[in-house]
This record gives sequence, structure tokens and C-alpha cells, in this order.
Amino acid sequence: MSDVIHLLPDNIANQIAAGEVIQRPASVVKELVENALDAGATRIQVNVKEAGKALVQVIDNGKGMSETDARMAFERHATSKIARVEDLFTLHTMGFRGEALASIAAVAQVELKTRLRGAECGTCLLIAGSKVESCEPDAWTEGSVFSVKNLFYNVPARRKFLKSNETEFRHIITEFERVALVNPQVSLSLYHNDTEILNLPESGLRQRIININGKAFNQKLLSLEAESSLVKVHGFIARPDTATKRGALQYFFVNGRFMRHPYFHKAVMQAYEQLIAPGEMPSYFIYLTLDPATIDVNIHPTKTEIKFENEQPIWQILLAATRETLAKSSAIPSLDFTADDSLEIPVYNPMKDSERREQPKVHVSTGYNPFNPPSSSADYVYGDRGGGSQTSRPDFDWAQLYENFESEREAARQDAPSAEPPREKPLFDETLMPCYQYKSHYIVTSLKSGLALVDQHRAHIRILYEQYQKRIAEHQGLTQQMLFPAMVEFTPSENNHLPELMDDLTFAGFDLSNLGGGTYSINGIPAGMEGTDCVRLLKEIVSKAIETGSKAHEDICNMVAFSLASAQAIPVGKTLAAEEMDNLVASLFTCSDSNYTPDGKTILTILSNEELEKRFR
Repeated sequence: MSDVIHLLPDNIANQIAAGEVIQRPASVVKELVENALDAGATRIQVNVKEAGKALVQVIDNGKGMSETDARMAFERHATSKIARVEDLFTLHTMGFRGEALASIAAVAQVELKTRLRGAECGTCLLIAGSKVESCEPDAWTEGSVFSVKNLFYNVPARRKFLKSNETEFRHIITEFERVALVNPQVSLSLYHNDTEILNLPESGLRQRIININGKAFNQKLLSLEAESSLVKVHGFIARPDTATKRGALQYFFVNGRFMRHPYFHKAVMQAYEQLIAPGEMPSYFIYLTLDPATIDVNIHPTKTEIKFENEQPIWQILLAATRETLAKSSAIPSLDFTADDSLEIPVYNPMKDSERREQPKVHVSTGYNPFNPPSSSADYVYGDRGGGSQTSRPDFDWAQLYENFESEREAARQDAPSAEPPREKPLFDETLMPCYQYKSHYIVTSLKSGLALVDQHRAHIRILYEQYQKRIAEHQGLTQQMLFPAMVEFTPSENNHLPELMDDLTFAGFDLSNLGGGTYSINGIPAGMEGTDCVRLLKEIVSKAIETGSKAHEDICNMVAFSLASAQAIPVGKTLAAEEMDNLVASLFTCSDSNYTPDGKTILTILSNEELEKRFR
């Protein structure tokens, strides 16, 4: 029997590795920018075309490479950062496994221009599908330029599964922002199809966060600081009143590396308990610095999951630091028992107060009778408060109001029709039982089939949802112009998605003006939404569109209608009048689906007559 096990060729092995490391164009951006940072670059420019499918180019002013290093960098597991086994446990650089460039070169056409710092001449290297096509001297400036063209050109199956340009570019922005947030000392810029998207100069950490997310973010940030022998924690958390249901910016960084950590996230959320509404999420930018020997970053191909040796103590430190920051900002009320100043309470002295004040006197006219008209307007006075001023009672006979009252009522009764005109039969039986409100949350009413309990908030969502749906579909949204336009700032990722929503937002009733740089002026809002926080609503609509990945016009229309309905619906806990409850229930039963909200939550439940009879047997 012949042997069946053999070694894979290098090109196949590289493509398999590329499947783990290079998932989409954003992965290429991440790997190349991290390599530039490891090379000591202080200025990095990223150029992208067609969301990275056609070109990803990273230009840096790092230390560059020699011709030999340039060729060796594309070999598998070739790295300058690991020399001994012990180095794996004391990592201080971003990349260390030597897989990135080899994986990129296996599935794309790569051009590298580099020049070693201090060298007279540089190198131009061309590689396609792991094969070196040329390597020639080149007169390039100090630093490196990596140009990755036609990603997955030789793996059509992988290229077919890439998402739309908008989605892929949004992932590129996400990776770019993660790198930028942890390297404020480096100047970074991002261009898409020759259009500048982000230009971040060298700055401090707080200013870098503001440059990415907008000037309005400055007022939301609270400084976080804590240090122990185990870990140093610093960064910023957002004020509790700025928490949102969608679009919260939540970042953890460890030793300059972005990570996801649900366990540490719980520590932050626990500190915000009782300060934010259920379902809302606060933003935070938290940086952890600790001994590299106590963490393992090599448990995931993208290095976004990190294993900690001292997870529980770090959790406690993070929780305490977050609570302390919130307390200092007066978000958590606290009492200071060490204060020297005591509250002075005045002592009541009845003798002294009686000498200073006089008992008020009330003058009453005992002979006044409102049903006996006075002989003259000066017979009685009213309004005498002891101040000497008197006002004459007006000369008016109250009996005149009731003259001919009975005769007019009888005449009106005779003129009324003998029978009421027939009315349409209501959808719910008002004669059996009117609508009642239970705990300012549910409406109880009677149906032919039994007793119905209706959630007033969800019922109003369904009613408004179908109204907005119709307005948007028919382009008949009513706009209420704002006396003072509001300003809303979107992040680059949100701004990239906004053009897809603009038509539906306009049809819904929004009037937006693009001021450039991701800033929009809200000149008008949908009619009936006065008093709503329109800035927060728009941010939530865009965040929800990004999360759900809505593409088709109908999906976007439904998403916008649902967001507007949820913001305007009657809240839980509001007391309704009988007429309001009747109208709400009647309107609900005219909807296309009166049982469920657009997101599938139950609106009403019915106790059938048979079930009620069983309960009383």
C-alpha cells in the first residue's frame, strides 16, 4: 500500500493560512498598519479603493527594510520579533507570528517599495500568488509602501463572499479607529477612492477620541484612573445620561492591543447599575497596562481574545475604578462625613417671633347674602383684607341665569330626532365592559370572544408603525420645521451608511442639511414628534441600520418607521383617559396585525369566555 500523507505545497499552505488571518480587506489594513507601527512610524497614510477590493495601500515613515529583509518578510513564519521561546511570553509588539505578509501575498498582488533608514537606495518587490515576479532597486524615500491589489483574485470563491463596498469599508473604518485610539502619538489618515475620510494629527488620548467621534463627545467623557501592583487602568467612561440603546462605543485595550472581554465588560456594566435604564449601554475607552508575562495573546488568529492570569483581581479593580469615577462626577450620590462645616438650623423662639409678627386678621361681612340682590352697589363690600381697600359688589342678579331654563330644555328635547342614527358596530363590545387601565400599563376591555388585555405601549407602536410605513411608502411625510436647528455629528462609519437612509428619512419627515465632516443640521422633524430628542433618535436609527445591515429599500423603510414609532409611542406608566383608551383599542384592531409589534413582541392576550367560566367552577 502506497503512502498517503504528504507535505502541502507552499502556495496551498499559504492560502490556508490566509483563510485564518485575512478574512476581508479590513484584515489587510489591520496587519499592514500594525507592521508600520512596529517599524517605528510616526506618520501613516492608508489609501483604499473600492472598499479594499481593488487596492489597499499603506504608506509609513518607519525604519524601512533592506533588500534581504524585504524578501524574507514574505516567507512563512519569518519575523524580527521572536528569537527565543521566552519571547512569546514577553510580547511588546503587535505582530510576531510572521504569517500576515505571507498570507496576503498568497491571495493578492503585492507591491512593496521600501528603503532602509540611512541607505542610499531602496527596493521594489513584486509578488503575486506567493510568487516573486521581480525585485529591483528603487529610488524611494525612507520608510515603506505596501500596495495590495485585487484581493482574492486567485480565490474567486472567497471574493464572491465579500459583502458590499459599504459594509466592507465600514469594517475598514472600524479597524482603523481601533488602531488610532491606542496610538494617539502617531499621525494617521484614511482615504477612500481619493476622498479624505479621517485625518488624525498627533494628539493626546482625549483629543484623539474627540477627533474620531466629534466635538460633542468631549462633554460626555469622564476620566478613569487606577493603579496597583497588578495592573494600571486608565482611559475614559461616558456619563450615565449619555447611555444609548444602540451605537455605544465600547473599547478595551491591553498593552496597546484591542481586545474583546465579556467578563471585564460585566464589571463596567455593574458599576452603572441603577444609573442607566435597562437595555441601555454606556460608552467607554479603557486601557489596561500590565506585565506581558501574565497574558496570552496567541489564543485567537486575530488576537482580539486575550487570556489573563489574574482575571478576578483585575475585575475587582476595574469595578472599583469605574464606581469611583462615577461617584466623583456626582452620578452616584455620596455623603461626606468628614466635613468640618456643619449645617446651621435656626432655633424657633415663640416669644421673639410673636413680638416681631402680628396675627393676620380676617374681616367678614356677616350680613352678605349672594342670593339677595342689594338695593345699591355700595351696600356690601368684599375683598376687605384689613388693608382699608374695599371693592363694591357688582350689581348683578344671579336669578337671571335660570330664567326660562326649564322651557328651553323641554323645547330642545322635542326638537331632537326620535331615534339615533345607526352606528357601525365597534370592533370591541363597549356595552359589555368599557376600557379600564391596569397599573398604567395594560388596557382591559371586552371582546366577543372574551376578556382582552392590551399593552398600551406596544399597541401604540404598532399603530404608529403602520402610519409611518404608509407615509414613507407614499412620500407623504409631514415635516415640522424647527425654530432653532439642532446639530448632529456622525462617526465616519455612521456617515458612510447615512446616504442609504437619507431618502427614507426625508420621506418620514426629517429635513437634514449636510454641513460636511459628518455634521448635519436638523432643520425639521416628523410632525407630532415635538419634544423628542431628535439627535439621539437619528443616532439610534443609523446605529440600528448598521447593526441589522439593512440594504433593500423596503427593509430600510420598515426600520425607520419602527424607530420613529418606538420613540413616539405612549410610555408605560402614563395614565390614559377613557376616550384615549377607546381610541387606542379601536385603532389597534384596524391594523394589519394587532397581535404583535414589528419586532415580534406580544401586544394583546385574550382570556376566552370558556377559560373564564372554568376559573369560576
